[in-house]
Amino acid sequence: MTIVVAAPLHRVRTRHRQGFVEQAPVVRLPVRRPARVAIMLALAHTIDAAIAAGRLRDQGDAAERLGFTRPRITQLLAMLQLAPDLQERVLFLEAVDGVEPLFERHLRPLTRLLCWDEQRTSSPARLR
Repeated sequence: MTIVVAAPLHRVRTRHRQGFVEQAPVVRLPVRRPARVAIMLALAHTIDAAIAAGRLRDQGDAAERLGFTRPRITQLLAMLQLAPDLQERVLFLEAVDGVEPLFERHLRPLTRLLCWDEQRTSSPARLR
């Protein structure tokens, strides 16, 4: 028995099945947003600039006003010790469909290295 279909059909795949539909499937673009680590680095720069300008007294004042703990402010400001090119790469990172490309805790060991060349060689693969 032969079936003849006289309408345009579009092939679709859903998980483990294949089939045909009359309407073309809607192509969904990936949702992109700045990565959380990029936002935190930008916040660290803002806090540092506010302290330098005198809008905040010190890190303790920043912690109190922003609702963070003092150790958290210290962690954020430690990211400013990264090499400038690494900071630039971090600032341009994007989370695609909610998947973070890098976490801040991966950068913490780098902030303890004082030599920028050592930071570059020890950096996670996503920043190279």
